[in-house]
Amino acid sequence: MERCIHSTAVIGSKAEIGQGVTVGPYAVIEDDVVIGDNTEIGPHVHIADGARLGKECKVFAGAVLSTVPQDLKFEGEKTYLHVGDRTVIREYVTLNRGTRASGKTVVGSDNLIMAYVHAGHDCIIGNHVIIANSVQFGGHCEVEDYAVVGGLAGVHQFVRIGKYAMVGGISRASLDVPPYVMAGGHESFRFEGLNMVGLRRRGFSSEQIDMIRRVYRIIFQSGLLLGNALEKVETECERTPEVEEVLHFFDTSTAKRKYIRPFKS
Repeated sequence: MERCIHSTAVIGSKAEIGQGVTVGPYAVIEDDVVIGDNTEIGPHVHIADGARLGKECKVFAGAVLSTVPQDLKFEGEKTYLHVGDRTVIREYVTLNRGTRASGKTVVGSDNLIMAYVHAGHDCIIGNHVIIANSVQFGGHCEVEDYAVVGGLAGVHQFVRIGKYAMVGGISRASLDVPPYVMAGGHESFRFEGLNMVGLRRRGFSSEQIDMIRRVYRIIFQSGLLLGNALEKVETECERTPEVEEVLHFFDTSTAKRKYIRPFKS
């Protein structure tokens, strides 16, 4: 399939453009850019040096990808933005490339990133993630597979959001969100229960959901200190993949922020 590049687009002579790529009017693609086959680049998109886009992505009007980090420590080092396959990036999204801390910002495959989202330097976004309009991520955030982040949420730097978790809209997400749960709140960002709708949509069985519920009852409702609650989970709960995922997330060796806690009754 032939490329379709508008006559007003400006493309660096060293950029690698795959087969079947379309580039809209007034788009700018710099030299050190790789774009996979059948990706669609909309009008007025700017893709800066260091961008690596996968196959069959869609980048809508006005998006700005792989520009330099908004970090005073950045000194012009060579860094990257990696985007997987089939990810949709809507209007006016901004994704900065990494710093020397990790060398790259990473966005996985099959994601939907809605309009006006910003992801700062060194963020890692997994696969099958949905990020609603105007979500703002500080640097070094991590969003694991199948997570959902509601519109207008602000996510503090270094915050982690676990697999299948959901962060409510207009939340001030300043604490780590473990897998499978819902979290929300502006004045007080807290655990709000399991992400039941998300789990059922993704095919989790009643038995799997019951085990996840049991784990979080121990962690958040037993009155135990977190370390003691995790020990209780390890000794009393069957070590299913879901239980292992929760225990792995709470491994303090990887945590740089505190964890959410439940709302007080």
